[in-house]
Amino acid sequence: MRLAAALVASGLVSAGATATATAAVTTDAPPYRGGATATLDGLKTYGQAVVREDGGTRRIPAGLFQMSVDNGGTLQTYCVDIHNPTQKDAQYKETPWSGTSLHANADAGKIRWILQHSYPQVNDLAELARKAGAPSLTEETAAAGTQVAIWRYSDKARVEAVDPRAEKLADYLQRSARRAPEPKAALTLEPPAVAGHPGQRLGPVTVRTDADSVAVIPPADSTSGVKVVGRNGKPVTTASDGSELYFAVPKNTPDGMASLDVQTSTTVPVGRAFTAETRSQTQILAGSSESTVSATATAHWAAEGAIPALSAEKNCAARGLDITASNKGDAPFTFSLMNTKHTIKAGQTRTVTIPLQEDQPYDFTITGPAGFEKRFQGVLDCRTEGSVTGVGSKAQPAPQPSPASAGGTSGGADLAATGGSNATPLIAGIAIALVVVGGGAVFLLRKKDAPVGPAPTQAPDGSEK
Repeated sequence: MRLAAALVASGLVSAGATATATAAVTTDAPPYRGGATATLDGLKTYGQAVVREDGGTRRIPAGLFQMSVDNGGTLQTYCVDIHNPTQKDAQYKETPWSGTSLHANADAGKIRWILQHSYPQVNDLAELARKAGAPSLTEETAAAGTQVAIWRYSDKARVEAVDPRAEKLADYLQRSARRAPEPKAALTLEPPAVAGHPGQRLGPVTVRTDADSVAVIPPADSTSGVKVVGRNGKPVTTASDGSELYFAVPKNTPDGMASLDVQTSTTVPVGRAFTAETRSQTQILAGSSESTVSATATAHWAAEGAIPALSAEKNCAARGLDITASNKGDAPFTFSLMNTKHTIKAGQTRTVTIPLQEDQPYDFTITGPAGFEKRFQGVLDCRTEGSVTGVGSKAQPAPQPSPASAGGTSGGADLAATGGSNATPLIAGIAIALVVVGGGAVFLLRKKDAPVGPAPTQAPDGSEK
């Protein structure tokens, strides 16, 4: 059975992809292994810093961002990509370090140590000032000093806090930092996709959480008769760490798909990374209120033939997107990606890496037998902006991020300082067409660079006018 895969250009829907789907139950949302999803509100508590590069200086804001968690809660974050722009109302998802610029950063653990030993985790500012050798600290200077110390490790940037007290804190944190391990997500489901035949229990899907319990939300389509059950076969509405969940699919159920969600309210561990669905600065968690975290798992069943289960995860080490495909059917599952044919035998699981360009938005739908359909979208952001582009196209964080856009950034003057002279907005597109064997569908991989906005002028002391 061949898999038809189509990459949908941002904002468009591939007619070829939708035409191949049958009347069976389908899902557009990819399974999400778990964590918090949030919307960027903006830079809320901050001071000023000066970046020194190529013989010049420029002043930028430095401090704490705030995010609103979907379904309740607030996050405080610092950024770990000093030159990448932010986008107002950008949607963020909790992401393992392996899917961010921290994946190859030997000092990523030191960044987590800084987060654990500075503001806002440490809110005794008098004691923090004493340790740093500063006469005093405010919330703004503490946030600025902490961000500066993080940038020195995340971006290897030559950056200093403008306020001497904040600079004292930055030096203390940089000097004192020790490596700490990456924190685990507060909630995950493993694996995020399962498959099998009707009349069976499909799974198990194992719950991993640091919360006492999580709510289990069954498939929305109750008419199918599919239930979420535990190891004993009885329906479940709550679960805990280590619980095994199954999709109980009645015999003779028409071929189709279903999903389950688990959800709880907890504090997100400090040091968890957040990446945007569009091009916007990668963030790292500094503080969390009681927040809603969730995870999704999907199931696909069919009476005969290939029965695929697909999940995806960013792999920055391989500079691409890992698609893990298993086949629980009784026939081979054959598909082509990037002009390469892949065959998954019955009972086999394989991972296929789709190579992508840095900052490249992707949005593609994979369809298969019995109405199988899975959509994956996001942006590959695996390196800090300073390691990718020259000074002439670097952007700076801003107190009020630019409006969010699909796959690019706004050229608003409140967002980006280029470090050079004024320039007209520029959007560069790189498209690679890859024909899927036997499917008649096309991958369209499009890269959009951020438009370059006007740079602020500088006074002789390096401050902006």
